[in-house]
Amino acid sequence: MEFGLFVQGYVPESRRRTDPEAEHHALVEETEYVIQADRSGFKYAWASEHHFLEEYSHLSANDVYLGYLAHATERIHLGSGIFNPLPQVNHPVKVAEKVAMLDHLSGGRFEFGSGRGAGSHEILGFLPGITDMNATKEIWEETIAEFPKMWLQDEYQGFAGKHWSLPPRKVLPKPYGGSHPAMWYAAGSPPSYAMAGKKGLGVLGFSIQKVSDMEWVLDSYKNAIKEADPVGGFVNDNVMVTSTAICAETHAKAVEIAVGGGLNYLQSLLFRYHDTFPRPDGIPEWPELLPEYTEEIIELLIAEELMICGDPDEVFRQCKRWEQAGADQLSFGLPIGIGYEDTMNTVKLIGEHVIPKIDTDPVHRTTRFRHAETR
Repeated sequence: MEFGLFVQGYVPESRRRTDPEAEHHALVEETEYVIQADRSGFKYAWASEHHFLEEYSHLSANDVYLGYLAHATERIHLGSGIFNPLPQVNHPVKVAEKVAMLDHLSGGRFEFGSGRGAGSHEILGFLPGITDMNATKEIWEETIAEFPKMWLQDEYQGFAGKHWSLPPRKVLPKPYGGSHPAMWYAAGSPPSYAMAGKKGLGVLGFSIQKVSDMEWVLDSYKNAIKEADPVGGFVNDNVMVTSTAICAETHAKAVEIAVGGGLNYLQSLLFRYHDTFPRPDGIPEWPELLPEYTEEIIELLIAEELMICGDPDEVFRQCKRWEQAGADQLSFGLPIGIGYEDTMNTVKLIGEHVIPKIDTDPVHRTTRFRHAETR
C-alpha cells in the first residue's frame, strides 16, 4: 500500500477571527505540507478543486497550485483531486491541455483525477435550474472517454455531443512520455467504485466509512476492474481511501491534539456542502453542528476505525488495517483544523515510522509505467 495526502484550502471562521490573513496563510502552509510529504516518502499529493464552499475549501484554482508544486517537489506524484471536466465548469479541451502541461512540468508525475462536483451548492452555481444532481453523471460520462483521444490522436477527431462539441483540432501539448497520465474518478458513494472499475479508472475514495464497512466496496471495485473496458490507454487498477490522521510521540498527545482540532466543525461542513453523499444516522442538518469531540469521542472514533490517531506504532497498526482491507493507497486529509507544527509532525512521523514498513516501492515509479509492465 502506498501513501498520500490531500489538501483543500480549509479556512474555518475560527481561524479568520484571530488571523486577518488566514486564507493566505492556509494556502501557503498547505504547500509546505506537500513539500514535507515529498521529503518524507509519501507517493501522492492530491489538490482539490472546489468553488463557492466558504470555510470548507478555498482551493479553487488547483491547476495553478499544482504547477507551483511541480517545481517545488522532486518525486511525489501530484494529482488533481479533482479537475472538474463538465463543460459548464471547465471546457474539456482546456482540461486536457492543463493535464498535459502539468505532466511535462512534473516530469511525468501528474495524475489526472476527475469528478462531477461536491454537491448542490457548487453544482447549481454552474448549472442553475437543474433539479437532479445526478444530471451531472450524464455530462461526465459523455466527456471522460474523449480525453485519451485528445492526448493520443495527432489531430483530435473532434466531438459532437449533447452537452459540448468541438471540430477537429490539434490539442497541444501532448502528454510527456508517449502515453498519458493515469486517470482516476472521485467516488463519493459505494456504487461509483464499481462504475469506475468497469471503465479502468483508479478511484479516489472519499467515502466516510470505517474500514470494515468499506471492505465489500473495495471488493466490488476489484471484481469490476477485472472485466474493465478502459476509456484510457491502460487500466489503472488502483483504489485510494481517505482518513483523518494525527500522529504524535505518545497516544495521549495525539488524542489531546485531536480534541483541540475542531474536527466536529469540519465534519459538519463536509455534510453541509457534500449533500449528495450518503448521510449517516446522527449527522445534523446545517447550521446545527456535530457536538464537540471529547477524549471519549476521539477514543471511540479510533476504536471504530473511523480515524487514524495515536503514536507511531498505533498509527502503523491502524494503517495496516486498510492494507488488509484491500486499499492500494491511503491518503490523509490535511489540514483538518490541526495547527501547523502538529500537522508537520504528523507528516514527519508517518514518513519516518510508518511508510517504510508498508510501502514496498520506494522508487515510486509512475502509475502508468508500473501497470504497463505488469500487463
